[in-house]
Amino acid sequence: MLRRLRSNTPNLHLGLMLALTFSTGVVDAVGYLGLDRVFTGNMTGNVVILGMALAGADGLPVVGPVIALLSFMLGAVIAGRVLRPITEGWTSRSTSLLTVVAVIMVALAVTLLVYGGTPPKPQEYIVTLFLAIAMGIQAGTARHIGVKDVTTVVVTSTITGFAADSRLAGGKGQPWFRRAAAIVLIAAGAGVGALLLRLGLGWGVSLSALITVAVAVLGHAGSGRPTEAEKVTAATTTPKPA
Repeated sequence: MLRRLRSNTPNLHLGLMLALTFSTGVVDAVGYLGLDRVFTGNMTGNVVILGMALAGADGLPVVGPVIALLSFMLGAVIAGRVLRPITEGWTSRSTSLLTVVAVIMVALAVTLLVYGGTPPKPQEYIVTLFLAIAMGIQAGTARHIGVKDVTTVVVTSTITGFAADSRLAGGKGQPWFRRAAAIVLIAAGAGVGALLLRLGLGWGVSLSALITVAVAVLGHAGSGRPTEAEKVTAATTTPKPA
């Protein structure tokens, strides 16, 4: 099993990032439909909603998008700080960060399932905060793993590449499978998340938590020796004695 996982690391990482893309769709459905029209993964949506709300559009939230945006940035800062000294790819630090994401998601899922409904406003903001932090850490980790065209949290650039590099636009070839899969999976995740909301707010978060746990375990198992890249980086960045 381990040998099979490690035999084609690029494809393994692609599959895992696509799984997280699906998970983001689920989480964004939970946030937008269950947490007062707030995106916890797709920050473009929050920026647009916030801009319209500040311009005076009726019925649009302000506090939720601000909390989500700042929390997502905090999560990305954490991931960037942890991964900065490490070479691109999957290392033990990637596993650790995704484990943190999984722990946050599991804790939120259990809390929401026990509560059994949508929490009132102050507690709702706490759920938004932790979901967005988790998504920020996930996005920062995925960025460092470096699977092209699969950021796990947004597909606008992927759609642009898919169209601009198509034969209709004069292109001669592109990684169409990963681009199409990322687009389809985030939409499918949103659909599944919307359906799970009928059962309760915690079910979508539970599914995302399960996916994140599986990704962390499989990614770590398939990375071979996750500290090798760290050792190489440390060796090349340690200053030589005069």
